[in-house]
Amino acid sequence: MSAYKHVDAADLAFLEGVAPGRVFSGADISADYDHDEMTEYGHFMPEAVVQAQSAQEICDVLRYCNEKKIAVTPRGAGTGLCGGCVAIHGGVVLSTERMKRVLEVDTRNMTATVEPGVLLMEFPKSLEGTGLFYPPDPGEKTATMGGNAMTNAGGMRAVRYGVTRDYVLGMEVALADGRLITLGGKTVKTSSGYSLIDLMIGSEGTLGFLTKLTVKLVPEPKVNLSLLMPFDDLQACIEAVPQVLACGCEPTAVEFMEREVIACAEKYLGKQFPDTSADAYLLVRLDGPSREALTPAMNTLTDLALSIGAKDVLLADTDERKESIWNARGAFLEAIKGSTPTMDECDVVVPRDHIAAFVRESVEIGKRAGVRVCSFGHAGDGNLHIYACRDELSEADWKRGVHQVMDELYAAARRMDGEVSGEHGIGHAKRAFLQESVGETQVELMRGIKAAFDPNGILNPGKVV
Repeated sequence: MSAYKHVDAADLAFLEGVAPGRVFSGADISADYDHDEMTEYGHFMPEAVVQAQSAQEICDVLRYCNEKKIAVTPRGAGTGLCGGCVAIHGGVVLSTERMKRVLEVDTRNMTATVEPGVLLMEFPKSLEGTGLFYPPDPGEKTATMGGNAMTNAGGMRAVRYGVTRDYVLGMEVALADGRLITLGGKTVKTSSGYSLIDLMIGSEGTLGFLTKLTVKLVPEPKVNLSLLMPFDDLQACIEAVPQVLACGCEPTAVEFMEREVIACAEKYLGKQFPDTSADAYLLVRLDGPSREALTPAMNTLTDLALSIGAKDVLLADTDERKESIWNARGAFLEAIKGSTPTMDECDVVVPRDHIAAFVRESVEIGKRAGVRVCSFGHAGDGNLHIYACRDELSEADWKRGVHQVMDELYAAARRMDGEVSGEHGIGHAKRAFLQESVGETQVELMRGIKAAFDPNGILNPGKVV
């Protein structure tokens, strides 16, 4: 691909005609648009920002930019963690932040149709009183529904309910040349040709621009409770996970956390965690139709945990108790960020029977590199969040140390039959690790798919492949 065209006055005039009053350039572009939540991956200021309000505007911008060979970077709320929504080739950032309408909640078909800029934390308000809910539960609630679909976001409830891909039924997508297509719909199954919708999900805006999304809803559980299990050490905690999953209790979430991360969350929130007596904790959530229906599973898990080394089992069955635990869990990322000048993240996923080995290896990797490494994650599905923290390291020691940590973490994941990303995506920061993981043949197939959808390479260039 030759160099992309720079945005000039004529281009800005065209864009202003498409989105009057919603085009920004030069000093008028907010610094927020030059990065995502992981600023370690650099700052890249676009030449123009367009805040679209309709699918037609998105199509018009794409058609023009495709003809002129101007790079276009799709962007939702900018909450990503791999540099997926930053304009590394300049050009236009095309934002969905104004496209926030919930277009329909269809209780008969148990679906909802939304614009891509609807925030994850706002969407449940549209479902109140319907008896239905949307199970995907990524930790960052200020993310957009469209961004979740384009990264195939996971979250804490994935153990029982699955990830975003499992709930996307339909999409309206603008192609690179401005054509608008509809993929899927309200049907819950299909065997009708290649599954283009599955190619779009998780494609990080490199194949098409999502303009509308239809998702599946399920009946809302009437009751939930949580069990907090303290262990004397992280190894014993992680090794308990396979037995928790195999005991027949069908947990909604199984999370692990270390005392160091909990301490960061306590400081960040200014609130005390219910228990600080242990080095590591398992947090298990159960959903069901009634408290009585959950009692057998609660008793089974309690007996099991105590028999395999848990110091205690703390029951959280009131809103206050549940909030004290889950609010802390939800704040882990921000708390770790607040404890260090900068950091890098490894978002690998490994088979469940390798979770303990990978966590143990991550500790040793940090020691060898001289870098503080802390972790938490979705123990129930093998998706681990490992953070390398700079702390007081010099620039040179940090660069050397973090490269060593990341190289060794991803190498360990490959040895354990893992994958580069469990839910945050590839962006531009993890491209090299993806190629090492899947090999040149798969990457070439991905590049062929990219070329078929986007021959001029204008859509989110420099990302994924």
